[in-house]
Amino acid sequence: MKLNMAEEEDYMSDSFINVQEDIRPGLPMLRQIREARRKEEKQQEANLKNRQKSLKEEEQERRDIGLKNALGCENKGFALLQKMGYKSGQALGKRGGIVEPIPLNIKTGKSGIGHEASLKRKAEEKLESYRKKIHMKNQAEEKAAEQFRMRLKNKQDEMKLEGDLRRSQRACQQLDAQKNIQVPREAWYWLRLEEETEEDEEEKEQDEDEYKSEDLSVLEKLQILTSYLREEHLYCIWCGTAYEDKEDISSNCPGPTSADHD
Repeated sequence: MKLNMAEEEDYMSDSFINVQEDIRPGLPMLRQIREARRKEEKQQEANLKNRQKSLKEEEQERRDIGLKNALGCENKGFALLQKMGYKSGQALGKRGGIVEPIPLNIKTGKSGIGHEASLKRKAEEKLESYRKKIHMKNQAEEKAAEQFRMRLKNKQDEMKLEGDLRRSQRACQQLDAQKNIQVPREAWYWLRLEEETEEDEEEKEQDEDEYKSEDLSVLEKLQILTSYLREEHLYCIWCGTAYEDKEDISSNCPGPTSADHD
């Protein structure tokens, strides 16, 4: 009895507790995944081998085989052609023709005849419409840019005309003062004084009303005033010179406008 007890293993002994096991994390799970993949691949291979081909697939295979193989002498039509002098590889007809047969395009979709052409036409119309929109957009942008440039140029020209008019008014006021002319020929021939006495306020308002009632543009005023300066004072604002006589100004001054002095 004691011998039997000694032969039995002691589950509390060090020899039983210290047994080293492979307890690395994830190993059982990895093995299960690999086994499942192997079984799935084998099942797919078996299904692929045992799968029955559809009617369309069988027809396609037979058609491909038939198109790959050339007609032989056993074909009655080909035999008749050979009797008439036809040789393999030649074109049919007296004037020649195609050597390869017309390709066979099988329609597999459910759409009606002409549907693909209709889709192509609609796509081309859509593309053409898009191109027209882009073209119109580019034209509108170019027109807007040109209008902006014109407005900017007109504004610059207007500012230049106003500057030339102020120079002419200043020169007219000084030259008239040298000739003891107390009142300008027209109210706008001289620059407005920035400081005036209170007694002249009413006269100023009247002058402003007369000044505003003028329908002359800046260009017209400049032309009138420069002509007055040339005739009355023999002076050109663009040359900045007072000439001795009419002959001197006509021969030495390029002209009565700003463009003549460019």
